[in-house]
Amino acid sequence: MPFSAADILEHLDTAVVVVDRNLFVRQVNPAAENLLGVSAKRALGAPLLPLLDDDETLKHVLASALERGETFAHELVLAPSDVHASSRMVECRVTPRSHADDTDYLLVELIDVTRRMRITREHALQIQHGAGRQMVRQLAHEIKNPLGGLRGAAQLLERQLPGAELSEYTRVIISEADRLAALVDTLLGPGGPPNKQPHNIHELLEYVVRLIEPQASDGLKILREYDPGLPLIAVDRDQFLQAALNLVKNACDSLEHQGTLTIRTRASNNFTIGDVRHGTIASIEIEDDGPGIPPELWDSVFYPLVTSRDDGTGLGLPVAQELISRHGGLVEFESRPGRTVFFIRLPLATESRDAD
Repeated sequence: MPFSAADILEHLDTAVVVVDRNLFVRQVNPAAENLLGVSAKRALGAPLLPLLDDDETLKHVLASALERGETFAHELVLAPSDVHASSRMVECRVTPRSHADDTDYLLVELIDVTRRMRITREHALQIQHGAGRQMVRQLAHEIKNPLGGLRGAAQLLERQLPGAELSEYTRVIISEADRLAALVDTLLGPGGPPNKQPHNIHELLEYVVRLIEPQASDGLKILREYDPGLPLIAVDRDQFLQAALNLVKNACDSLEHQGTLTIRTRASNNFTIGDVRHGTIASIEIEDDGPGIPPELWDSVFYPLVTSRDDGTGLGLPVAQELISRHGGLVEFESRPGRTVFFIRLPLATESRDAD
């Protein structure tokens, strides 16, 4: 029994929208209803662009496809909505067609590539973390061992000096050697595998807030949006606290203690970290409404010694990434002026490797 074009369109997993040359929706399949978060009844006869956040580039792509009779492709980001809690990356393919009555229309295919893009980005973060960890080991080897010899030589020299005035110089050498050794220790972070025990993650986050509050000014507002349904999570208490504290301090420094810091927890289902798919993970989000991370630093923020602040060390983020990676998790971020979010992704249980 032959299938009609409408039947095929109805059962496609790819979202398909048909628009006329005035860019009004004439047909929409169920996959497109799900992607756009709108019913066919509401979409039919409506202009397409508002359904796609009035993407200006897409407007030009649609016009070019009509004018030149050629297929064009474009990627766009759909903002969070009442139906979809987070933003999504969508690959859009626009193909011009003519009907039997010579009416021109456009076939718009929409593919949600958010998961694919996120996995690609996660792999890049893991590569970056691996490179950063190698840099740390090289720094530890190249700096710490000579520092020990330098400190010892300064101590021996101090014993041979005749007066206290000259000894002051050797004390400066010893003090600076100790400072640099502490810097390297900070780069390396707490050593050893995590000693995982079940913890209420919200109690740990409240402990971090108590550590921050004495340093915070009256201009800093701290909000909590905790998911009470999260179970106990197996983490190393000290390592998790250090990672969370680094991210919270980083947000406070970005705000210069004037703005809103939001700490949010929630569960996410069917989530992939690296090449491992987890049925459920915990997502701890640390959000600030500061100026954001400069775009030129987006690809390197997890490298040691990378910072946009004059007084920053560039150690907080790589150490946090290292400590969370020891738990099989990952630290990610999104940033734009007025909203920067760091996500701590922690698996709730070990799952199978992703087949994708």
